[in-house]
Amino acid sequence: MRGFLRILGVMAAMTAGPAPAEMLEFEALDGWHDDNHAEALTAFLRTCDLIDAPDWRPICAVAADVPQDDTSARSFFELFFRPVVVGRPPALFTGYFEPELEGSPVRSGRFQYPIYRRPPELREGMVYHSRQAIESGALAGRGLELAWLDDPVDVYFLQVQGSGRIRMSDGSVIRVGYAGSNGHAYRSVGQEMVRRGTHTMDQVSAPEIASYVRSNPGEGRNLLHTNPSYVFFRKIGTLDPKDGPIGAMGRSISTLRSVAIDPKFTPLGAPVWIEKDGRAPIRRLMVAQDTGGAIKGMQRADIFYGTGPAAGAAAGTVKHPGRMVLLLPIDRAFAMLEGN
Repeated sequence: MRGFLRILGVMAAMTAGPAPAEMLEFEALDGWHDDNHAEALTAFLRTCDLIDAPDWRPICAVAADVPQDDTSARSFFELFFRPVVVGRPPALFTGYFEPELEGSPVRSGRFQYPIYRRPPELREGMVYHSRQAIESGALAGRGLELAWLDDPVDVYFLQVQGSGRIRMSDGSVIRVGYAGSNGHAYRSVGQEMVRRGTHTMDQVSAPEIASYVRSNPGEGRNLLHTNPSYVFFRKIGTLDPKDGPIGAMGRSISTLRSVAIDPKFTPLGAPVWIEKDGRAPIRRLMVAQDTGGAIKGMQRADIFYGTGPAAGAAAGTVKHPGRMVLLLPIDRAFAMLEGN
């Protein structure tokens, strides 16, 4: 799931074996000249210094001195990068967001469903209690509860999103972020609904899953348990309210400028040109600054839509095709083509 910078994940992306790749000209990017490249440069600079690879370091040093206007920013990207399509489109684009929820620091009244801190005995790569076991009380009574929510569906989707804001019953607001998982592979609840015959693939969306589970509490709980993956959280007290949640590189991500990707194929921190088709099409330069348990493959990205209900409504229905194009340092781009 989304969380802290994973050095091994970055290095795997930097050294992954040959993948189908095609180099393009910038003129071939649909809508390239219409984007706000200064915004994209700002997002790129947020994490550029974390890319510890020789061919990226001089680029990041230059980026810090580029004037913050669109012409200069576009020229920077065109001078130091080449567009490369890795894998074979169509891509699959989905969306995610930072929820705003109601909660309590203690169990009381309507607040009966906990989110947990990471258990101290849980180690990276360890397979721990399943979702069903945890929600049946495997961690109860240990004082690991970080907050209590009023809806088990909200608990589930908070874990899917990986971060959120919780308005406590005393009026305070806490922000929580990913602190680890139980080591079980993520399984798609939507695909399980299709397998069971309750929905077709085109009917499945986050709002529809939430509605179905709330309308069928017993069966819905069983449905959520088919995804054994479970996420633990930590309080994040250092973020400005205007900042986005913390992504996989340990920095705040940006609304409609950050995407979650598969680091096996896309280097964390790399600029990514997004051509999302379908409803509300998108043509803009984003930055690969996050990861996700369900985000697997070369032409796969999860677009960050922002914070709150409106962002959730926009993100929850995104399941669209298109094309994802990496912007890679020139030498790296040519080396990738030579490896095919």
